[in-house]
Amino acid sequence: MNTQRNSVNQEKSSKNKKIKIIIERSDDSYSSYAQNVPGVYGHGDTVDEAKQSALTGIELLKKYNKDENIPSILKGEYEIIFKFDVESFLNFYKRTFTNAALERMTGINQKQFQHYATGLKKPRPAQVKKIETAMHRLGKELISMEL
Repeated sequence: MNTQRNSVNQEKSSKNKKIKIIIERSDDSYSSYAQNVPGVYGHGDTVDEAKQSALTGIELLKKYNKDENIPSILKGEYEIIFKFDVESFLNFYKRTFTNAALERMTGINQKQFQHYATGLKKPRPAQVKKIETAMHRLGKELISMEL
């Protein structure tokens, strides 16, 4: 999945501003940065630590800057969207989804997923959309079910 949503204000509104925080994997850690807010960066040994670090960065930016220096997107309500690159997503969820399961959900060959996960190849935008759509579809199915 490319995005994970986390609302600062739980009310959903089409007027909400969206802050995109990109999560990327390196050899031994994760980094995060706000794509559309200068000066917001994070880092951690895990995805959760990298997310929290970026959120802390937003709070520190708001706390230690004069009002006129705070980007307008951070004033009022906004929604945080965490966006993975495909390689980071596949590595983060490798214990949850096998390549065979991903192939069944997306129609993309298992070997392609292996290439994407190792960074050997980058997926085309159409492939990224297929993966994202399949993950969103699974999420909707899981939310609508009861046990």
